Amino acid sequence: MDAQKRGYPMTTDDNKALVQRFYDEVINQKNLAALDQFVSPNAVNHTVPAGLPQGPSQFLGLHLNAFPDAKATVEDLLADGDKVIARVSFRGTHQGAFGSIHPRGKPITVMAINIFRITNGKMVEHWGLADRLNALQQLGVVPPPGQLS
Repeated sequence: MDAQKRGYPMTTDDNKALVQRFYDEVINQKNLAALDQFVSPNAVNHTVPAGLPQGPSQFLGLHLNAFPDAKATVEDLLADGDKVIARVSFRGTHQGAFGSIHPRGKPITVMAINIFRITNGKMVEHWGLADRLNALQQLGVVPPPGQLS
């Protein structure tokens, strides 16, 4: 039983465990129905690019549809107070439309840093930075360095 269910404040270890379970259950098991266990209904994602779905289910659904074999590996988890920082590698094969990018069948690996603020056992804010340029280069959408014309 976690600290929140026992009526105690969440510890940094509890918060890190919540983030790890989020990646395991929602991303790796493709279980968007479990989002409510991890994300507050009023959560704010500060880094969703304009033109992409804003809700967590829609935003993650876009990624999981484009990369149905996606796997997230949590490389590092750091916590301080109510924030958890996750350094994560994502691997997957581009099999579905990703915005305006049609499926290319190419495998990619993308590194990301995500910061979550957690209150009462739920993610209430998110900031993230992913190496999107490298992802676009791996997909062949953007030429690699030295091949720009």
